[in-house]
Amino acid sequence: MTAELFGTLADGTPVHRWVLERDGVVVRVLTYGGIVQSVRTPDRDGRVGDAVVGFDGLAGYLDCPEPYFGALVGRYANRIAGGTFTLDGRTYALARNGGPHSLHGGERGFDKRVWDAQAAPYGVRLSRVSPDGEEGFPGRVEVSATYTLEEGGALRIAYRAVTDAPTVVNLTNHTYWSLGGGGPYELRLAAGAMTPVDGGGIPTGELRGVAGSRFDFRAARVLGGGYDHNFVLDKGVTGEAEVVGELYDAGSGRVVTVATTEPGVQMYTPDGFDGVALETQHFPDSPNRPEFPGVVLRPGEVFESATVYGFGVRG
Repeated sequence: MTAELFGTLADGTPVHRWVLERDGVVVRVLTYGGIVQSVRTPDRDGRVGDAVVGFDGLAGYLDCPEPYFGALVGRYANRIAGGTFTLDGRTYALARNGGPHSLHGGERGFDKRVWDAQAAPYGVRLSRVSPDGEEGFPGRVEVSATYTLEEGGALRIAYRAVTDAPTVVNLTNHTYWSLGGGGPYELRLAAGAMTPVDGGGIPTGELRGVAGSRFDFRAARVLGGGYDHNFVLDKGVTGEAEVVGELYDAGSGRVVTVATTEPGVQMYTPDGFDGVALETQHFPDSPNRPEFPGVVLRPGEVFESATVYGFGVRG
């Protein structure tokens, strides 16, 4: 693992890029936003290329923040309706940056912060303190995300957080996978239900079965566009990361597998560029939906979550 200067912010804060390499996979991670800038893997013919959407320089990320290219998202990934939630009888008002709702942690969430970095075996540990009241969220939260290349070259992202006051936590990575062959993409996802949303992207509270619908990816099939939806994973919350999906590019032969401890995956197929985001997460608006898996973190508890992206090829 090596670290190199990637650029500086307007206030002079340096941003570094950590280069991780193992078993033929090279991953580059930025201290700005915990961004996965690059994942270089071979295709079916052995040609090495990038498998994610990213920019060559820091200016690209500063000029185009909204798609959250490769970023570490928090304190609460996805949407919170109306930018408010009530916890232990107290209502908290959050930054409203997604129309009337809070989105991906607010105006300046974890994706727009410079993280402290420390070398880890085959990886890097990013950490920061999110102060009480940041973007409206309660509690001083100490949070870390450790990016590690496992044997075989799989990228593991392990999240950890503790708090000094009750709060809500939901962390994810917002990498767009673009596998270099022009598609078509095929997706398999072990999710028998999804959470329907209203016009503002807020869940209605229903868990709707996917059978017979365009949301049914339980058997691998070609992926089209027009998705920005949370899929309910059959396995639920687990202590260890379990494989829940696979994205395959017929053009390049590249395969990305997704394993996670989380109960959901937000699949987003954006307009305007080639990429598929598979954001492992708890469900949108969970702080206002007691019927959804819980996202409350209290003093003395430890939030831990892990997602592993594996890389391979097939004919």
